[in-house]
Amino acid sequence: MNHNGTRAPLIIPIFISHEGCPHRCLFCNQSPITGVKELAPAVQASDVKLEIDKWLTRSPRRGRQIQVAFYGGSFTAISLERQQELLGAVQPFLRDGRIDFIRLSTRPDYIDAATADFLWGYGVRVVELGIQSMNDETLTASRRGHTLAQSIQALEILTASKIKTGAQLMIGLPAETTAGALRGAKHLTRLKPDFARIYPALVIKGSGLAALYEQKKYRPLTLNRTIVLAAKIKNVLAANGIPVIRIGLPPSTELAESLIAGPYHPALGELVAARIFFKRVRKILRQRPATNHKLIIAARDRSIFYGQKKCSLYRLKNLGLLDKVTVIFANTIRGQIELRENVESVI
Repeated sequence: MNHNGTRAPLIIPIFISHEGCPHRCLFCNQSPITGVKELAPAVQASDVKLEIDKWLTRSPRRGRQIQVAFYGGSFTAISLERQQELLGAVQPFLRDGRIDFIRLSTRPDYIDAATADFLWGYGVRVVELGIQSMNDETLTASRRGHTLAQSIQALEILTASKIKTGAQLMIGLPAETTAGALRGAKHLTRLKPDFARIYPALVIKGSGLAALYEQKKYRPLTLNRTIVLAAKIKNVLAANGIPVIRIGLPPSTELAESLIAGPYHPALGELVAARIFFKRVRKILRQRPATNHKLIIAARDRSIFYGQKKCSLYRLKNLGLLDKVTVIFANTIRGQIELRENVESVI
């Protein structure tokens, strides 16, 4: 379920690992991230149809939206014929209503107005742009191969079209500073993407970062710094109406086996949410009079209120902020925090 009580959409992933990528970015080795071997045969139209049928058979609609997602490569950088082949394989499912729409990810330097029109005509309704950084120095140091100006142009084209637009940001890249990352987030808000994802830079076997790390020329962010920075960026985006739909990579055996260093955690998004929630609660409790109060929190927010291994709860107690406070978990809206004076004595 989503926070608003609706069922989360079913997203059927089709991995086109590295297809369309004009070169290898410093941080990239797609195989461990997608679980698809880089030298595996290219996905064919028949493979796409079989994969969709497989998912639809085992995961009926049951009132939820169903999407097909092309992940792992730079979709609009592959040949037009190849794009038509892959998108064409989904058309029968779109026509008969079994699939609602297509989503895909691509690079900012392979988006123009004609491309946006082409994608719309094939049922693409969401495009995620691998922006990674809003800083040219960081983009160059990461061998990203595109510029900030190209990211801005791509965002402007997509947001002006009917296509819903996402921005993918990566924190902890070479030549990036905390201040620069926050400036980039603020710049991004002015371009008004519909949503964002935040990933930490990880040192993966076979990547350019791995070589720099072993030469002691690159040091990844610590987990704690990642949580702090991701929380700040998420707050900047949220304050401007841009939801962050995911923080961190999903867990996989391949990723665990290929990770050399870096701030990987299977529940990074939950850790970030817990930090943000802790700071909200701390601010509210610091402002209360020194009398008995009830702190009312949604029952579904219990875990992020407690934090990992109840660290947030212990911090609040150690700060004395839960003295004369009764915490109540209620059937209220998720994210809502309410402080009421308690006329009854607190035991």
